[in-house]
Amino acid sequence: MDLKPEEWLEAHGDALYRYALVRTGQRDVAEDLVQETLLAAWRGRDGFRAASGERTWLFGIMKHKIDDHFRRTARTGGVLPAPDEDTAVDEESLEFGEDGSWRTRPGVWGGDPLGQAEAEEFWQELHRCLERLPVRLREGFVLRELSGLESRQICEVLEISENNLYVLLHRARLRVRSCLERSWFGGGERP
Repeated sequence: MDLKPEEWLEAHGDALYRYALVRTGQRDVAEDLVQETLLAAWRGRDGFRAASGERTWLFGIMKHKIDDHFRRTARTGGVLPAPDEDTAVDEESLEFGEDGSWRTRPGVWGGDPLGQAEAEEFWQELHRCLERLPVRLREGFVLRELSGLESRQICEVLEISENNLYVLLHRARLRVRSCLERSWFGGGERP
């Protein structure tokens, strides 16, 4: 193992929490899932074979804990997230023309990008945009862009091919960009 188990929370806790929060939409549930994940990893640490990285292993456990959470919620009559919409892109929603150029050029975001990215309101809006994504697109985006996992690691966690991951990331990035342009950057001056 790269780290001692007592160092896992410090090294991986924030990334695991962000992933769980985006998947469940509830802070307390996300916190519980991080705890359950780290406890399961602690109990199974002797079985870790280092076939994948430590973070990938922890995200794999987290993914199963989230699935278990949704199964428990369904059995007890709780509210489940809406089912995924079709992730296929219809011709009218394509961002690029036949020649590969933008059909509608991205908007000018202006301002200080670092200042905007540090604004709490920006992160709230990004979270709202992510909630609108189908689950698979959201998972890939969060694991790559917010948790910093490498493509190989994400493919292991999501059990998909690299080509499939690239398609998911492309679609997610386009949708997030479009959502942020409408709701954040298009809505007037921001900090």
